[in-house]
This record gives sequence, structure tokens and C-alpha cells, in this order.
Amino acid sequence: MKLPNQGVYAITQTENRSQPQILEQTEAALRGGAAVLQYRNKSPLQDTRLAKALSSLCQHYHIPFIVNDDIELAAALEADGVHLGQDDGDIQQARQRLGSDAIIGISCYNDLDKALAMERSGANYVAFGRFFPSSSKPLARPAQIQTLRQAKQQIAIPVVAIGGILPENGQQLLDAGADFLAIIGGIFNHDSPEQATRDYQKLFHRQTSSNSL
Repeated sequence: MKLPNQGVYAITQTENRSQPQILEQTEAALRGGAAVLQYRNKSPLQDTRLAKALSSLCQHYHIPFIVNDDIELAAALEADGVHLGQDDGDIQQARQRLGSDAIIGISCYNDLDKALAMERSGANYVAFGRFFPSSSKPLARPAQIQTLRQAKQQIAIPVVAIGGILPENGQQLLDAGADFLAIIGGIFNHDSPEQATRDYQKLFHRQTSSNSL
């Protein structure tokens, strides 16, 4: 599955939720139009049944399934790709394990030089953030919107923005150059993950309309 050009990049919320809840909420987000799903589970006790079920959902909705942090789990699940943070292995290791068609994303926080280096190393997208206060990433270092603007001018691969993004503040990130908005709580802490995803999707439609004027 190839990475689309833009859209809502949904990241699973697994804390304090049962597997049926996670699957129900995730499918609601996919119905709402999520363009990419990342499986993020910080529990030390991984249950591959959940990951496999999420992968099947993504196949049904024809969107990429990305595994956070874990190259070996991504390989075992035959996921479409992996997202790597600061201490999760490197691109060469992931590419060798997952193959030339795998989607490999890299967290670059607020570091444009790292993003440029990761692009040269073969990353398929780079992610910056957090841009706003975030309950999912409360200790993450802050990123500047100016970094997005600079990245859009210098980087050819897609750019993902993450961290405390709401429908009310997401537009400024798209205007600055983000191709994807990565959302956890804004979707999965909402009473209706499907409607929440649609609310984010409207920002992209608005962006397309303004670009065509």
C-alpha cells in the first residue's frame, strides 16, 4: 500500500481501552476518512491479535497500516511500514527487514537538519512535533511552525505534523506546509471518532479549495 499525498494520519489510542473498544473506535475513524493508521501501543505486553485485527481493518479500507517503533513487529505483521522515533533503530535496518516498498517514517521533532538527513537516507516521510500541548505526548519537546515552513521549502517527501492538533488549530499547520495531521486524542478521546475524523478531513478540503483559487 502506498502512502497517499495527504490526509488524516490516525494513531491508535490503546490506553485504558479493551480490544473491542479499540477496534470499534478505529473502524469508526477509518469510516470517517483517515488516510493512514499507525498502531501505537506502549504496553510492554504486546498482543499481536489486536495488531492483526487492525491490519485487516486497514486492508478492508485500503489505507496503509504503519507500526510504531517496532521493526520486527512490522515485519511479522507484514505491515505497510514502520514509524521510528529517536531510539527505535535506523532506516537502513528497517529497509533491509521490511523491503524496498515499505513506508518508513521518522520522528524529527523540531530538527530540520535531521529531516533533511533522513530524506537523503531514504525515509518516505518525516514528522515534526509536538506543536501544541498534548495529553498523549506531554513531555515531548515543542516544535515551531516555522520549522514546517522551512521543511516544505527544502524537503520533497511528505511532512507530518503531530501534537495537540485540533480542528480549531490544524489549519495553520496545513497552511505552513504539513501534508498530514497526526491525531491521537483528538479522534479517539472524542465521543464520535468517525465525526471527529470528518472534522479534520474538512481542513484538507478547505486547503484544496483555497489552493485552487
